Amino acid sequence: MLTEILPFKIELNTTMIAGAALWSLALYLGFSPLSEWVMEQLQRWFNFAERSLYTSQEEFERTRNAREAQNAFYASMFSIVPFLVVGALCNWGVEWSLGGSWAISMGILACMGCGVYELGRRNSN
Repeated sequence: MLTEILPFKIELNTTMIAGAALWSLALYLGFSPLSEWVMEQLQRWFNFAERSLYTSQEEFERTRNAREAQNAFYASMFSIVPFLVVGALCNWGVEWSLGGSWAISMGILACMGCGVYELGRRNSN
């Protein structure tokens, strides 16, 4: 279907995509306080940037709740991006050093380890 639309062929390395996603999930779980901080900073920045679009204070206050909820959603979606980049780099490093067969295995092990760590961290609070 995609080859009918585009005049060129796009080849995707599914092992690289899966490994990067697994490493990203592991890093997101392992560094959850950092991910919450990134999300909070993005939400603050989105709210600040959107404030400059309004000229009247009453219009800004009238639509404040809906905009802040929408900005919180966007911040949670965009907070994944740094972890995707670092996860892709981790996956590339494992694939380069240990080979392609270990990339997925190490990603799964990292996900399990970071998931257990996150459960223990939340349980201790």
